[in-house]
Amino acid sequence: MFLIFALQETKRETMKKVFVFAAAAALTLSSCVSKQKYVELEEMQKATSDKLSNTKMELAAATAEKNAQAAELASLRATSSDLMKQVGDLTRMSATNAENMEKTLESINEKEVTITNLQDAMNRKDSVTLALVTSLKGALGDMNDEDVQISVEKGVVYVNLSDKLMFRPGSAYVSKDAKTVLGKVAKIMAAKPTLEILVEGHTDTDPIATDCIKDNWELSARRATNIVRVLQNDFEIAPERMSAAGRGEYIPVASNDTREGRAANRRTRIVVLPKLDEFNKMIEEGLK
Repeated sequence: MFLIFALQETKRETMKKVFVFAAAAALTLSSCVSKQKYVELEEMQKATSDKLSNTKMELAAATAEKNAQAAELASLRATSSDLMKQVGDLTRMSATNAENMEKTLESINEKEVTITNLQDAMNRKDSVTLALVTSLKGALGDMNDEDVQISVEKGVVYVNLSDKLMFRPGSAYVSKDAKTVLGKVAKIMAAKPTLEILVEGHTDTDPIATDCIKDNWELSARRATNIVRVLQNDFEIAPERMSAAGRGEYIPVASNDTREGRAANRRTRIVVLPKLDEFNKMIEEGLK
């Protein structure tokens, strides 16, 4: 029984040692596993920390980039707004300039039309003048050039008739030869009722004094008046188309110091011009 007790005691001791050994082994094994896990966790924590740090850096960079882009966007919007305002201003200016240009062009066109119409009116007047001169030269072409001269000055036709052809010296009586010339002029004037006639009497400076005529001024006035009366009475030219003027010695065409000069100054001048109302009518038509 002692032996059994001893064996049991021995068995208990052996089991106790085994248990202690197993516990020590388990503790050792557990310690090794925890240390490895710690290392792994530490490495994971480091990796996570690095990743977090990198993420923070990337976030900071992204935020900075976003802020920069936002600032650039704001600047672009401001620039765009300014540009749109400038475009609007330019559009309004362009519209105003276009309107002003259109008005200017219209004004220029109107002026061009007016100028063209006036030019047409002047051309018609020049055509009438040219036709009149041609007719007068054709009718009076057989006359001596010293006695009859036809000229045009500023669109007005002048017929100069010498004193020796028209009158006796110192007289206001219209000669027979003068009536022949006046008849030819009257025929042309009768065919052109829109023309008016001004008859001017001119003398030299040689004084004259008779019972009927006091001076050269009166002589020139009487001569012009008598020619108008011949045109009216003998050739039926309407008196309202005619007028007479005595110029005396005051509008010479040559020097009175020579015989030739005085002869040139003694003359009758017939001025043929369009009626003022007819001329004004042409101008008004040109202005329409």
